[in-house]
Amino acid sequence: MTPMVTPMDLNADLGEGFGRWRLTDDDALLSVVTSANVACGFHAGDPSTMRWVCERAAERGVRVGAQVSYRDLAGFGRRAMDVPPDELADEITYQIGALRVFARAAGTDVTYVKPHGALYNRVVTDAEQAEAVVSGVLRAGGALPVLGLPGSRLHEAAERAGLPVVAEAFADRAYTALGTLVPRRDPGAVVLDPDTVVARSVRIARDAEVSALTGEDVAVRARSLCVHGDTPGAALLARRVREALSAAGVAVEAFA
Repeated sequence: MTPMVTPMDLNADLGEGFGRWRLTDDDALLSVVTSANVACGFHAGDPSTMRWVCERAAERGVRVGAQVSYRDLAGFGRRAMDVPPDELADEITYQIGALRVFARAAGTDVTYVKPHGALYNRVVTDAEQAEAVVSGVLRAGGALPVLGLPGSRLHEAAERAGLPVVAEAFADRAYTALGTLVPRRDPGAVVLDPDTVVARSVRIARDAEVSALTGEDVAVRARSLCVHGDTPGAALLARRVREALSAAGVAVEAFA
């Protein structure tokens, strides 16, 4: 008997422009992914971009997620920051609420939350910041699933609060031997070779493992796979990943 393979969600960061500046090919990516992590104005994004992405996502049946971050437009949300927990919780609520208005106007809704950049990495190990994120999600209303790294402090805090958690893996980011992401400042942190990204994606989905940057095999159990929208050729790469998953017998479908 052929073993059951868990379906895989395919997510990407979208709406990461500001005003006249555009970073991601949102239209092309929305034709491939099943979940869209939409920037909520703190690391990127603006009201018009948020509205447009929500409308296109609703048209194409793509789930809308709030990609919340530190307030850091200049650093694209990738700079380490120390934000008081109460203030961070308020900012998380604010970002979800802003996106939810546009999502509902488009006939859909915010269906999950995912931290971005420095905040994503911080809440892997920082229990206080993780609790602040969860507090902000709870205040926004509804039992929104929290998308993040499995085994993170964020997932632990979300589970204690009764929020669903969704384990995420990265097709185009290097892993440490401990199963965490290699910091972007380190050489080799981003996997740029398309063939390697595709092969890693299939291995994660079928075998629940990936090779660390230092060569070790690392267990990676995930329900959602991220392809970064700001990677050169991201839309074409995402399509190749989706086609390879389907060819390997992995159903590509949203988790929310």
